Amino acid sequence: MPNRTSSPTPARPADAGPRPSRTPPLGGPAPILASAVLWGTTGTAGSLAPAGAPAAAIGCAGLALGGVLMYLTTRGARSLPAACTRAERWLLVLGALAVAGYPVTFYPAVARTGVAVATVIALGSAPVFAGLLSWITGQARPTARWTAATTAAVPGCALLVLGPELSGDATPMDLTGVVLAAAAGLSYAVYSLIGGGLITRGHPSGAVMGVLFGAAGLLVLPLVLSLDTRWLATSRGAAVAGYLALFTVYLAYRLFGHGLRRTPASVATSLTLAEPAVAAVLGVTVLGERLPVASWSGLAVLAVGLVLLTVPVGAGGRRR
Repeated sequence: MPNRTSSPTPARPADAGPRPSRTPPLGGPAPILASAVLWGTTGTAGSLAPAGAPAAAIGCAGLALGGVLMYLTTRGARSLPAACTRAERWLLVLGALAVAGYPVTFYPAVARTGVAVATVIALGSAPVFAGLLSWITGQARPTARWTAATTAAVPGCALLVLGPELSGDATPMDLTGVVLAAAAGLSYAVYSLIGGGLITRGHPSGAVMGVLFGAAGLLVLPLVLSLDTRWLATSRGAAVAGYLALFTVYLAYRLFGHGLRRTPASVATSLTLAEPAVAAVLGVTVLGERLPVASWSGLAVLAVGLVLLTVPVGAGGRRR
């Protein structure tokens, strides 16, 4: 992706007319934050699944249903591979593998290390991986603003999620679980960069996300069928899977793809650190969970990092 550092004019050829001074309401970070809010409801929705439903099956079922739905209902998804170059088609394959790799690595990490540790490692490592990969591939150099925002957001995310453990006895950390959680963060960063790169090359965001998630849904479908699927036959299980598919996959990733039109993937992955904040608030208000002072402090630090990424720079017209 092009480097979207602060500049007095957008990174397009200049024309004779003046440039608009404001980002459209559905452009930039707004859709990214909206998708993070939807993703933050995943834990609350998953807790309503029938007892005994495998965690990996819940996540993969949502991806399979939502991904295939995205592909079937997205205009231009079927014709996208033909419109791509050979190199871009390989990027689509790699992106679909990365999308499928997230639930395959994240949910086993949760089983080994717990939700708190797996979440903070996966979400905390994703923006770091995205920034480094953007730099290595020459898509964008990490800016001072991104560095400062991520430096604030990642520790804030850690305090938010690990606050309950910091106030009590720590449990031994599973090294395999840590590696799996980091692999989930890498998967998320990879498909964010690939999706953002294809979109900024002129391909429709809906078609790109439809192909990536449709293919990934087919890839994880055998895993869903190989696990216990009896929970899906219940009304509660079907409702949970339907919600995850429609809102946390279909709608959330459409918003995410739309936001990637004007937001670098390194910034987008940092913005989605709002997800654990939403999950924490829902845990308190809906599930009756309690957060220690350390978690609320982390929420405040995380908010500072998000503000650094979303608020335009200065009043002199220089913006992200």
